[in-house]
Amino acid sequence: MSTLSTAAAPRPHYGAIAIVGALFFIFGFVTWLNGPLIQFAKLAFDVSDSLAFLIPFAFYISYFCLALPSSSILRKTGMKKGMALGLFAMAIGALVFGQYTTGRVFAGAVVGIFIMGAGLALLQTASNPYISILGPIEGAAQRIALMGICNKLAGMAAPLVIGALVMHGLGDLSAQVDAADPRTREHLLDAFAARIHDPYMLMAALLALLAAGILFSPLPELRAEDANRETDGKPARASLLQYPHVWLGALCIFVYVGAEVMAGDAIGTYGAGFSLPLDQTKFFTSFTLGAMLVGYLVGLALIPRHVSQERWLAVSAVLGVALTLAAFATHGIASVACVAALGFANAMMWPAIFPLAIQGLGRYTEQGSALLIMGISGGAIVPQLFVHLKQVLDFQLVFLLLMVPCYLYILYFATRGHRVGR
Repeated sequence: MSTLSTAAAPRPHYGAIAIVGALFFIFGFVTWLNGPLIQFAKLAFDVSDSLAFLIPFAFYISYFCLALPSSSILRKTGMKKGMALGLFAMAIGALVFGQYTTGRVFAGAVVGIFIMGAGLALLQTASNPYISILGPIEGAAQRIALMGICNKLAGMAAPLVIGALVMHGLGDLSAQVDAADPRTREHLLDAFAARIHDPYMLMAALLALLAAGILFSPLPELRAEDANRETDGKPARASLLQYPHVWLGALCIFVYVGAEVMAGDAIGTYGAGFSLPLDQTKFFTSFTLGAMLVGYLVGLALIPRHVSQERWLAVSAVLGVALTLAAFATHGIASVACVAALGFANAMMWPAIFPLAIQGLGRYTEQGSALLIMGISGGAIVPQLFVHLKQVLDFQLVFLLLMVPCYLYILYFATRGHRVGR
């Protein structure tokens, strides 16, 4: 089995870690707005569950479409300029989404979400391998856990901020819309949709400023070829196809992100299946993210000092299966609590999967990272399966049938998959 070169790996740059942590906070905030936006879109655009779920679908499918082009861009710009470019693209997406949503043009709003996801695809294709090689890769899960804490703190804040600024009185407004005549109904929906304008214009301005800030920041440029190469004495491999563990890792990211979005973004729809009120379900995403934050803190304390990242990944997968079964066996708030607790099981999965999957890729690190980022499209596919299948089957059964296979594959990757070909 090959080992990773740690001689060439840089010692941790704490200032750089802080800057990248700020980036993870930003795209955590943007990413975890998708859960509340599902309910917002359903009312503001007067669409069905299936159409409202196009919001997360457009966001996550953009990773599949843009990840490989992002790796080509990064080879030309470097990671630092690539991060700045990603932030600028997100600013454009926020601008488009805010404008089209205010006019209640659903297709335009979905395009805006896609552009934001495209910017994040570039940002994540750069930032995840960057933080992984910003020090010895054996401790990468610990550094990514720090990034995850920044991400999930932002994610916890996102539903609260959008709830206070945009979605306040959602339950009462929904009842008013149902009871109103057509003209009054349109007036109420126009006024509700217009609430999104100012927050998204402010977000666009802040993202553009951050793009300029990153461009002129003291972030060091790193060469993945030097910091993440194999030292087993074998000649360099001819292509990424000769690293099967990264392909298995991409599938692992696919099922993991699908499971994460189900537990985070889809939890409001899951709770609505028990006829829980809208004014409660709009905050459920924050409960999942709170559980993830606890999981990150535990992982940060234990990895790699007391347990390896691959061992913790296996334990997390088993816990995911157990909590999914508990959610199926219970009802109402108890079942929702089990889904929210999946946040704890999911927390350290990305921090463990990503470094295990890119380990030893050398000059293929950026390309391998792009492949893994494509796996984020699982967040588009798995929730779409859920929202369509729950129309013909019990929603709890559908949740079980989708989530358990995801966690079982993650268990395989943790125990065997990450070593295939190495």
